[in-house]
Amino acid sequence: MSTPTDVRVGVPHLLVVSMASLFSAYHIVLGAYAFGIPRSSAPVVIAMVLYAIATAASLIRWGPERMPLWLAAFNVAVAISLPLLINGELDPDRVGGNGYATWYVAAVGTLMTITSTRHRHSFAWVGVAALAVQVIAWGGFSALGSIGVIGSIAWVAVSHIISRAMAKAAKDATRFALAEREATDWQAAQEAHIFERQFRLGQTSSMALAMLREIEQSGGELTDEQRQECLNLEAGIRDEIRGRKLLNDDVRREVMLARRRGATVTLLDEGGIDDLGEDDLDRVLGALAGAISRSDADKMIARTVSEGSSVAVTVVGLRSAGDFSSSALGVDSPDDDEVDLWLEIPR
Repeated sequence: MSTPTDVRVGVPHLLVVSMASLFSAYHIVLGAYAFGIPRSSAPVVIAMVLYAIATAASLIRWGPERMPLWLAAFNVAVAISLPLLINGELDPDRVGGNGYATWYVAAVGTLMTITSTRHRHSFAWVGVAALAVQVIAWGGFSALGSIGVIGSIAWVAVSHIISRAMAKAAKDATRFALAEREATDWQAAQEAHIFERQFRLGQTSSMALAMLREIEQSGGELTDEQRQECLNLEAGIRDEIRGRKLLNDDVRREVMLARRRGATVTLLDEGGIDDLGEDDLDRVLGALAGAISRSDADKMIARTVSEGSSVAVTVVGLRSAGDFSSSALGVDSPDDDEVDLWLEIPR
């Protein structure tokens, strides 16, 4: 079986990136709107530039979906730098009165959410943890809620949970798709077996029905000729199992005629002609039927040749030689046979 296909949620990537870009840019707009609150705007501008670079690098994805290690580390460094740059320019005694000057809290939350979404959860948690520690050191525990640190932590938590759930759903969907393909293959194989079995039963019924009726009518009392015909029919049924694609109506007819005149015919299809087209197969079987009809050999063996050879079927005919003294004594000697027919039928 082939490698499993990745399963992705059907949300356009461009739409997600566009929305994330607008949301990230919104934090910079809020920071610019509050330029009059910090004591100096230079650190704020530096923080905005760092945040814009980190966000752009995180959203413009190249390579695998999982964020590169160096970029995740850079994002954490930016998450640590933003509070360091901006908190020193704000008045900690009026935490709630700084307004949009604390834009960096939501900005760090957004950047760490993007980091978590790109499967760097541990880095995202380090980033928001560093944010929380710096905010507590600057404005106390009350600042966690008043300027939105708790909300930033919640974003990362939700992103982590959703990412894990989507990854699990993708694995489950891939596993289910693989199981479905295996079930389909199994069902196709079973249907092929059923068809093959029904086909063989039909062939056997059509071949043996007339003789079975004669056996029924005679009460099982058969003449020598009828017994021999039963043996010929048994060999024909065996051909249907071992001969497979070596059989068509012409080959069946010529094989049966050869057996009725006393020859032993063996057909062995080992899968070597399964790749032949219909026209080539008809040509090969026509040549095989002609070879059997023209030969007076006592034993004939037709066997397919493995794929990759220029020969499709080999036909060997053997004629018993000598005074048959060995056979009369019950000894089979290959030295008593001479080659009467040797034919290689090309593909």
